[in-house]
Amino acid sequence: MKIEHLAIWTHQLEAMKLFYISYFEAISGEKYSNRQKEFSSYFLYFEDGTRLELMHMPGIPSNNNDKITQHIGLNHFAISTGSKEQVDLLTEKIRLAGFIVMGEPR
Repeated sequence: MKIEHLAIWTHQLEAMKLFYISYFEAISGEKYSNRQKEFSSYFLYFEDGTRLELMHMPGIPSNNNDKITQHIGLNHFAISTGSKEQVDLLTEKIRLAGFIVMGEPR
């Protein structure tokens, strides 16, 4: 057995899609929209076959987790870059693009 895909709710569907495409070499499928439910999503595909679904729907509340206060549920998932050097390069690329790096690579 294997995990078929993971799904993430987001308030910034297009920006999150571009983030994974730009920094993690994801390939995006077509946008799915259900106008009746005001739901939209993208499936992102990674080289090894892993899939990540990004989803948006008005009314989904923000998560209460922050870097200090944590709640039960999925905490994180990891993406392998292949080497420590690649992690360091990618971290700098993300930082230079203006994103906040919450913790340094280890």
